[in-house]
Amino acid sequence: MNEKRYAALTFRGPGTDLRVGLADEHEWMGGLTTARNGITGNPNIPTEEVFTTPHCRRVEGTVTSTRPLSYNGTLIEDITVRFEAGTIVQASARTGTEVLQRMISADEGARRLGEVAMVPASSPIARSGLLYFSTLFDENAACHIALGQSYSKCFTDRGLAGPEALAARGANRSVIHVDWMIGSDRIDIDGVTADGAAEPLMRGGEFVGE
Repeated sequence: MNEKRYAALTFRGPGTDLRVGLADEHEWMGGLTTARNGITGNPNIPTEEVFTTPHCRRVEGTVTSTRPLSYNGTLIEDITVRFEAGTIVQASARTGTEVLQRMISADEGARRLGEVAMVPASSPIARSGLLYFSTLFDENAACHIALGQSYSKCFTDRGLAGPEALAARGANRSVIHVDWMIGSDRIDIDGVTADGAAEPLMRGGEFVGE
């Protein structure tokens, strides 16, 4: 993914037709992280996700959740949101709508994306068939997006340029960071190159070629 340097990803499936622009100078990362003292660890186990920072002003289209989101004690099911110029302009859910609306009203950045992640539909968490009511587990069942704060480390310079430079590259700022699942075995994902060509990344929820 880092070699490809895609400009955007597209997600297509039932209730979803979404284009997620990727931040300038973004970097894809996985579960491993190295602390400033040089010790490497994996704080999120089990995980098969690869994730990066989307461009918070370059998200367009509609996306529907594929698994429930447990948020502050409320189960939010069947979320559907529509983005225009990176901002949610419509949002609904079958259950937990009021909580969803409060969440995306936390501040201006709560209506924009701070993370996009790819997870195969055949991941161990997905195969368990369980809802764990904990996002750290449940997000590893499917591709997901997060509303709110971006990860500063998901850049080629690991964010050392500072907050203003990160914002110019498309990083989002918010008091929240809430992941919810948008992937399944019915979702196809393409990577879009800088010249607009689309390349298959996932078909039926699985990485192409795996």
